[in-house]
Amino acid sequence: MINITDFKENLGLSEIPVELEKLIYFQNNISSFENYSQGFGVLIDDKSGLQSWSGDENFLNRLIPFAQANGSGSFYTIWNDASNQPLNQMPIVVFGDEGGVHVVAENILQLLHLLTYDAEIWVDFDQAYFYKDKNSYEEREDLNQYLKWMKGDYRLNQIEEPDELIKTAQEKHKENFEKWFGQYFNED
Repeated sequence: MINITDFKENLGLSEIPVELEKLIYFQNNISSFENYSQGFGVLIDDKSGLQSWSGDENFLNRLIPFAQANGSGSFYTIWNDASNQPLNQMPIVVFGDEGGVHVVAENILQLLHLLTYDAEIWVDFDQAYFYKDKNSYEEREDLNQYLKWMKGDYRLNQIEEPDELIKTAQEKHKENFEKWFGQYFNED
């Protein structure tokens, strides 16, 4: 169970996006960690995963880790892109446990839509994508409740082509993110 006050204090924020606050409510009261989308769960993060990339305060202060992305250690962050937009309009970036880092959604609502696919994100050096093996796929226990919640609150149905949404987000934000990220970590 995630306490919203503790979640905000941990991140040093007075407010979090309403979409994220509603998701925490959903996870706490209707479902549970990893039970509504494979490998996903909101958590309180101490930024230790980010610190393995860079300890620079400017780097750490612009990234807000908030969720596990898959069962192998990848995680999602909100990237404060310095556009002066509200946090709920900032890009979402996945940091892969194998080393890849990619913009995956234009904002938190798009990430919530991606989660309706109910598959773990795969993150390698060149790309991030969702893969669902039709032969071994097992729907999450609370997926239907999550889909009803998304339809009721956001009028969004289950996504059928999640990688198209990722592609659109990357077209919009990848170049700026890589330029910013490259200041702290050069992949070459």
